[in-house]
Amino acid sequence: MKLATIKNTNQDGQLVLVSEDLKDYVEVGDLATTLQDALDLWPAIEEKLLIRYEALNALELTDINKVSDAEFMAPLPRSWQWLDGSLFLNHGTLMQQAFHLEPIEGADSYPLVYQGAGDSFLSGSAPIIAPSEQVGIDFEGEFGVIVGDIPMGSSADYALGQIRLIVMLNDISYRALGPREMKTGFGFVQAKGPTSFAPFAITPDELGRHWHNGRINLPLDVYRNDKWFGSPEGSQMYFGFHELIAHVAKTRPIKAGTVFGSGTVSNADVTKGQACISELRAKEMIATGKPQTEFLKSGEIVHMQVLDQRGKTVFGEIKQHVTVENTDV
Repeated sequence: MKLATIKNTNQDGQLVLVSEDLKDYVEVGDLATTLQDALDLWPAIEEKLLIRYEALNALELTDINKVSDAEFMAPLPRSWQWLDGSLFLNHGTLMQQAFHLEPIEGADSYPLVYQGAGDSFLSGSAPIIAPSEQVGIDFEGEFGVIVGDIPMGSSADYALGQIRLIVMLNDISYRALGPREMKTGFGFVQAKGPTSFAPFAITPDELGRHWHNGRINLPLDVYRNDKWFGSPEGSQMYFGFHELIAHVAKTRPIKAGTVFGSGTVSNADVTKGQACISELRAKEMIATGKPQTEFLKSGEIVHMQVLDQRGKTVFGEIKQHVTVENTDV
């Protein structure tokens, strides 16, 4: 199934089902008003949603609307919990080499993860509003999953079965603010802007063979101002999402609607490019001793999408303009 949220007067929007070809949608308010509602009720309504989805694809419903007429929010506009991992070890390795850092002990034994802000997720078309160009505005192309209820101590195998939906996201970062916060050991706060999401969340079966062992086996295409920036493969994720989830669940239960991120998609193959500016700058530092590529400036455009084997978009697109806006009040 493909699910999305259309904008209305509610902060959490209106849940809809989107057709397989991404042309049509239908509201499902009789089953669940919002995506969070659907996740809370998932065991009871999953089959009903699937029946409605199949009827939508067969054009057997009378209340079908056009996707082109809708204004989409993030699939889950706000979440009780947003946990972002660093599951592509190549990214960390490059950072260590570029900045002459000591390797993180145990980074290949358990996944790194921090808790971010889930109270205000952006749509894939919302502007990136930064306080200043001096904060080092960067994008991070990532995959993510949204889960059902997971008890404390759950295994990775159990966690895999509780992955309800897969998403694509841009984890906006302010690189000039990161080093100080990393030194504190308390995680990121100021160094992260609101995370933006492509409009369509999909169930794992929609990916077919491209969903394997808790990984999305497709490239994430990233463009900066319409110029290709990278197409790193999701298959190179060192830890699967199920392993990240089980790691977090070791000491606490995880509630339905929690969102997990993969961290920047990163490949050792340099021909794949990269999914964030910071990684390209790290490669430049390793090669020449100093970074050459600047971070984002006001007016620039970030564009991301994932295409399947037929060249069709999987999650819809993220296309954001950068805006600098001092919001002091």
